[in-house]
Amino acid sequence: KQWYQRRVAITAGDAFLRDNLDWLAKATNWAKFTATASIGVIHHGHETNALKLMSSYLPKEPASGSPYQEGGALYALGMIHANHGAAIIPYLSEQLQTATNETVKHGGCLGLGLAAMTTKNSDIYEQLKNNLYQDDAIIGEAAGIAMGLVMMGSLDEDALSDMVQYAHETQHEKILRGLSLGIAMICYGQLEAADPTIQTLTEDKDPVLRMCGMYCVGMSYAGTGNNKAIRRLLHVAVSDVNDDVRRAAVISIGFLLFNAPEQCPNVVSLLSESYNSHVRYGAALALGISCAGSGMKEALSILEPMINDPVNYVRQGALLASAMVLVQQNEHMCPKLKTFKDLFSKTMSDKHEDVMVKFGAILAQGIINAGGRNCTVSMRTQYGHTNVPSVVGLLVFTHTWFWFPLSHFLCLAFQPTYLIGLNKDLKMPVMKFKSCAKPSTYAYPPLLEPPKEKEKEKVSTAVLSTTAKKAAKSKSSSATPMEVDTPAAADKKAEEKKEEKKEENKEEKKEEKKEKADEEKKEKKEEAKFELIANPARVLVEQRNVMDIESSSRYSSVWNRNGLGGFIVLRDTKGGAEEDIIETLQPTTAAEDTTTEEKEPSPPEPFEYTE
Repeated sequence: KQWYQRRVAITAGDAFLRDNLDWLAKATNWAKFTATASIGVIHHGHETNALKLMSSYLPKEPASGSPYQEGGALYALGMIHANHGAAIIPYLSEQLQTATNETVKHGGCLGLGLAAMTTKNSDIYEQLKNNLYQDDAIIGEAAGIAMGLVMMGSLDEDALSDMVQYAHETQHEKILRGLSLGIAMICYGQLEAADPTIQTLTEDKDPVLRMCGMYCVGMSYAGTGNNKAIRRLLHVAVSDVNDDVRRAAVISIGFLLFNAPEQCPNVVSLLSESYNSHVRYGAALALGISCAGSGMKEALSILEPMINDPVNYVRQGALLASAMVLVQQNEHMCPKLKTFKDLFSKTMSDKHEDVMVKFGAILAQGIINAGGRNCTVSMRTQYGHTNVPSVVGLLVFTHTWFWFPLSHFLCLAFQPTYLIGLNKDLKMPVMKFKSCAKPSTYAYPPLLEPPKEKEKEKVSTAVLSTTAKKAAKSKSSSATPMEVDTPAAADKKAEEKKEEKKEENKEEKKEEKKEKADEEKKEKKEEAKFELIANPARVLVEQRNVMDIESSSRYSSVWNRNGLGGFIVLRDTKGGAEEDIIETLQPTTAAEDTTTEEKEPSPPEPFEYTE
């Protein structure tokens, strides 16, 4: 489930789920919660008919459904409307108010926090705070995260005071961890203004609050590469007595350096060889976060040996990080891609592999194929600005270490790579773009192929020496010497035949290899130096600099700039001529009936009835 929902994240392609509802129904407890929430990952951003889509999973008046399913559905609704949920906030707030089960409330808090992200809505904050004060571990963890989502970047003194005070009072470590994430989000982007809060938290006796201080450093200085902040994190990474604090300090380095990813390998290279396994895990994730989608050789050279680390969770972190670095790469851009992909597949299918490593390989396989290979992992927009939801998503994703349903937050960091041309009416005309690079340079990586069944070779049966002697005696007694070959001569003939077959097989294999090599050479020779791509197009971040509009096209870009990417408005040079417009298709949903329904006939016209 984890692999599939990342593979089709934000694509609305839920055909597999609709075709395998029986398989989905086998999930139980929190696996059911996570599986239902994965529908929100698939339909992330597709807000139209979201309630209709989730209607069969959402809480109903007579409480008859599974609380795990209902909680997951509320979480999914929040994921669909993340950061722009004005339309769904009243519904989620009402469901959270009426819910009585802790699992439903857990999903309701996460969903409401996602939908109301950065709104700083005081009413929603108070509702979430009331759920926090119930002192239930499951509800409190989600409420702490949601409070941070709502008040993100505000540095609100009252909110910080409430959350830090309750963190000192509660006895539940789950609530403490939720509050630590929430407090870090409130400090987002505040730079030096957050230093007093950071100083107070880093001096606290509670290790979870010190861990919170490290995340506060990462959030308040995110993307700045501030030297003072990096020195503070490095100092804690090698001096704190708690492993969780040290791991959080190293991970936070990745958040500081995502605008200068080339610096991260140098900073964490020594930490990746630390005697402390938690520090090594943090170094792996820091590389994955800062170098995401870059295919950087320096990062991969550090991560590759970590995949064979003796500690299983370090291997998990290395698998996750390598997938984040290699997302949207192909073998032309990164020759090591095939090695890592084969490793992911091998780890997933190995029955003797540790479950923790398998979980990392499954997630890695989903990340590297994110959004149907049309998405990258990035904390920056195409214009270089910091993308707040992406930062939030990766921060909460790091807490998959503690609570696996939080892995869904990673989809907030998925950004589609596209080029879409629009006319003056904001419709897509039929046209083509020119990519001034060989097609193989930015092509899709090859699809996964099912394993081929090996042909079973016939093995010659073993003949014992005693049976051979008996057979020779029987032949000599029943036949004349002139008619029977000696056993030695028969063996020689059999060996000669075997050698002839081997030579024939070798010659056939050589001929096949030559044919393949000739075909590859022809393909390489015949490959064009440019490629025409129809509108709308998949265009990678690195590909934007070589994109242009086809010279013979009737359209030109309104904004003359180097490279094309994202949405561009087109100027029609033939203003009076009719345009060919591309028809857009609405994605089908699981809640919709796939069978075609006839429209109801219109009512008959008025008439008088006479006998």
